[in-house]
Amino acid sequence: MAETDSDNSELIGRVIADMDPALLKFLHSHLNTFLKWDLVRFFHDNPHTTDSADNIATYTGRDAIAIANELDELARDGVLMIHHLGDTPLYTLTEDKPMRALIAHFVQACADQKFRMRAVYQVIKGMR
Repeated sequence: MAETDSDNSELIGRVIADMDPALLKFLHSHLNTFLKWDLVRFFHDNPHTTDSADNIATYTGRDAIAIANELDELARDGVLMIHHLGDTPLYTLTEDKPMRALIAHFVQACADQKFRMRAVYQVIKGMR
């Protein structure tokens, strides 16, 4: 039997209802790509890092150009800060305590497989 739009809407409603509203908003507004998710995790795990996009790309095994674009967006969103060394932007985790607490809450929630599955669904849904 084929699923109906009503069935899909009900499933989506249950998925969203089970998520902490603050984390859901954080996902939608700041972590709308898997690369941003990886970068936030990287900075959470390395909170004293201040480095260039090229070096962060090396550490994370990602493309430097893609990293730079996502780092810039995370900085515009207040998740990261940008400092400059000459012409080179250097990125570091925000000093904003509420944002750091939200990031820590997100990373802690990711330890739960059900949460991760719901978060992955939200990112994929946002990519459409």
